[in-house]
Amino acid sequence: MFEQWQLRLEALKANRFFELFVVAVIILSALLVGVHTYSIEPRYIHLLAAFDVLVTLFFLVEISIRFLAEKQKKNFFKNGWNLFDTLIVAISLIPVTNSEVAVLGRLIRIFRVLRMVSIIPELRILLNSLVKALPQLGYVLLLMFIIFYIYAAIGATLFAHINPTLWGDIVISLLTLFRIMTFEDWTDVMYETMAVYPISWIYYLTFIFFTAFAFLNMVIGIVVNVMEEENAKARAAEHAGEPTIVDLHGEILELKQMLAKLEDQKR
Repeated sequence: MFEQWQLRLEALKANRFFELFVVAVIILSALLVGVHTYSIEPRYIHLLAAFDVLVTLFFLVEISIRFLAEKQKKNFFKNGWNLFDTLIVAISLIPVTNSEVAVLGRLIRIFRVLRMVSIIPELRILLNSLVKALPQLGYVLLLMFIIFYIYAAIGATLFAHINPTLWGDIVISLLTLFRIMTFEDWTDVMYETMAVYPISWIYYLTFIFFTAFAFLNMVIGIVVNVMEEENAKARAAEHAGEPTIVDLHGEILELKQMLAKLEDQKR
């Protein structure tokens, strides 16, 4: 009897419409969090509170379905996303009242939007790719910091007397360079120093080339490469057990050998 219910729950968990409904509820939960940031008339406060309770209960039922549908219950907690969802749902059960604990409860309700990542496989692959790319990105960021530091030291040395607000010391120079890298009115900064040093445009253009173009493309390349590897792993896991091209090629060779043997026997 329990096995039949488990199969039904497993089918429900894998149902595409059920997943879409869960995503819709998560979006509704996000909208409820946004509505609470506005001034609400007292007559609507109780209605929103009732909606919030219903959403919390739905998340509790949904995580229970996923747990009961798992054949090996221990494997459920080996998945990091399941632990994350369980933690979010558990803390969401904290009553939101006028107490210090209520602040934590409201903050956790904001993070319920992240449950969409655990529901949608494509978002999981994207986030896993970003996490796995961090070690490689670390070296790129280190090299970028070295370039930032060198240019900040040069800028503080040459341009501090022109505008101490932007180039007064190396820390302020780093902030100014970040502004230049993001193209936030960087030409105003450049023209100000060009009035004193006409060739200072070389300083800005070379910095933009190194940071905004070269390093940005390196970061994109690393992330895209890791995403391709993660997508390949996901496809391999999805088609696990199915014959590959190599397997089919081997079977064809075996059939050819068998046919050759049969022809030899006939002769």
